[in-house]
Amino acid sequence: MTIPAGELETLRDWLRWAVSRFGEARLHFGHGSNEAYDEAAYLLLHALHLPLDRLEPFLDARLTQAERATLGQLFTRRIDERVPAAYLTHEAWLGDFRFYVDERVLIPRSFIAELMPGGLAPYVGSAGDVRAALDMCTGSGCLAILLAHAYPEADVDAVDISSAALAVAQRNVSDYALADRINLIRSDLFANLPEKTYDLIISNPPYVTATAMEALPGEYRHEPALALAGGDDGLDAVRNILKQAPQFLNPGGTLVVELGHNRAAAEQAFPRLPFVWLATADSEDGVFLVKREDIVNGR
Repeated sequence: MTIPAGELETLRDWLRWAVSRFGEARLHFGHGSNEAYDEAAYLLLHALHLPLDRLEPFLDARLTQAERATLGQLFTRRIDERVPAAYLTHEAWLGDFRFYVDERVLIPRSFIAELMPGGLAPYVGSAGDVRAALDMCTGSGCLAILLAHAYPEADVDAVDISSAALAVAQRNVSDYALADRINLIRSDLFANLPEKTYDLIISNPPYVTATAMEALPGEYRHEPALALAGGDDGLDAVRNILKQAPQFLNPGGTLVVELGHNRAAAEQAFPRLPFVWLATADSEDGVFLVKREDIVNGR
């Protein structure tokens, strides 16, 4: 793609051009923004080191030659290579929390983030009642960090099979000064965990079905397949988590798992489990909750 950088003089020019090219290229959004305008504005403001919430005052500012060159390289990668915006800027957001990301980890996006702590309170009690928590398949460490903030009395273990992902998680944990409360553990699910039990276990495991993996847009193919692929029905990791979770949960403990659009498959695979499906702003059935005793009795 040829970028007419010499013809794009102002931020307004670049914004209009980028939105047009994003549409023409049929880019896929879903890694922090949902439309071409929002993503183009974010990339422009970030690249020019401008406040992310103040576009209007700068729209008619003329860009320097060096700034135009920087933007040209940025948009070439986004359009031609379909690199997600979060990997271009090395940042992603969950609510008010910012995280460092690169292609070693899945870009943070989880319905579970919205549920902590208020959405889980009816099942786990007050924030002070959670003294030990586990984030299974932590990736960038984003949910472990949210756990630590939502439950200030809790020690948090964060598990991932990928040592590369844990290196990113370590950076984020350090950025939030939580190294004394979050313990990062390399493990294939529960395999290498110490003998310990938890009041709350959360997990955003790989859950993309084999069919869906084959049809993923180009943007998602930049993410580690290990963090996405969930087997034929998307439940390979979920089955193992449900099988082993009771021995790591305290009496009355709670398991919360995100599984995308796989509710029907989960209910078919585990017909005796009384899943509680937790609604969020964008999903009615993307996250289930189940108590330890119900897992034991539902086997």
